[in-house]
Amino acid sequence: MNVDHNKISVGKYLVSPLAKQQGEGYAASVSIRSGRGSATHDRVMRFSGLFESAASAVHYATEHALGWIHERSTPACA
Repeated sequence: MNVDHNKISVGKYLVSPLAKQQGEGYAASVSIRSGRGSATHDRVMRFSGLFESAASAVHYATEHALGWIHERSTPACA
């Protein structure tokens, strides 16, 4: 069973967290998409470890995606 929660738009990115039931827990992954048409780029992150609930797996994946986006939107110090 896959639990696909709402997609979240963050600037130019579309964040799609996913929880997949594996045994007695849930695995977390997230897709971070940017661009349009033939210029679309999709980064997928899969996380190790299992979570007790689909909600906690989705929350973990979403937080990591938002952190990844924040790292790329913060200007580098000279």
